[in-house]
Amino acid sequence: MKNLSYISSFLDYCRNEKQFSQKTLTTYSRALNDFLVYINTEFSPDIDILKIETYLIKAFLGWLDDRNLKRNSLRLKISAVKSFYKFAFKKKLINVNISKMILTPKKEKKLPNFVLEAEINNAIKSINQSTFWEIRDILLIELLYGSGLRISEALGLNLDSINLFERTIRIVGKGGKERIVPITSKFIQILEKYKSEYSNYYKSSPKPLFLDKKFKRLSSAMAYKIVKKRFSLYTESEKKSPHVLRHSFATHLLDNGADIRTVGEILGHSSLSTTQVYTHISVDRLKQAYKKAHPKA
Repeated sequence: MKNLSYISSFLDYCRNEKQFSQKTLTTYSRALNDFLVYINTEFSPDIDILKIETYLIKAFLGWLDDRNLKRNSLRLKISAVKSFYKFAFKKKLINVNISKMILTPKKEKKLPNFVLEAEINNAIKSINQSTFWEIRDILLIELLYGSGLRISEALGLNLDSINLFERTIRIVGKGGKERIVPITSKFIQILEKYKSEYSNYYKSSPKPLFLDKKFKRLSSAMAYKIVKKRFSLYTESEKKSPHVLRHSFATHLLDNGADIRTVGEILGHSSLSTTQVYTHISVDRLKQAYKKAHPKA
């Protein structure tokens, strides 16, 4: 019962002093319950978890791994245990934080989803351009895919954000960091058609680049629905979202020989390691093509 009391005190601390979300509290509670199950079944229910040694926490990590948990689940559970012992040390329940030397598994990196060039072209061609809203949808897709913008960056733009003479947009990205992003000829072509009808729908200032049907600035939720709708029939990709178009932009540039540093600058990445994930996609596709085409592969 002591162990349950310790964990209860820790969760109260997380709730009241640290003001963690209910989701975090639930995650911590489940992880520490798993830890108790491990202690009780593998050793003894009479063990005081404040008096154990470091090797038992390391063994807990192995116990979890044997249950085929994904790396990110392992990370969450071991982080909860480490937080518990950090709390116990802070509250002077133990003299040494025995979890301090336990390494948390590295976060599992998932390769970004992307759509094929042909799929993007087919999705755009399927839009009629007979209404202002259809033109808006094409303009949105052309900007996200053609310039690799984050959806928040694209939706924050106004009509006067675009420098047609230089064919660029000045973007204020994460942390207020500014960058200049090129725009495609196709985007400019669609923009001219869009602007010719825009004044029929919106006359106030500032003029948001993308409007919804209530003549307000388009929301990210609505932008997601637009992209999903337009690509639902044209791609086998599991995800169909504005961010997938950004991933596709980067992947296709690298596939066609673009310099990784240049791609990173356009995307607004602060470090090269963030951009490098896209090279893994290109290499993976190259390997698949090799295995499929080479007779000795």
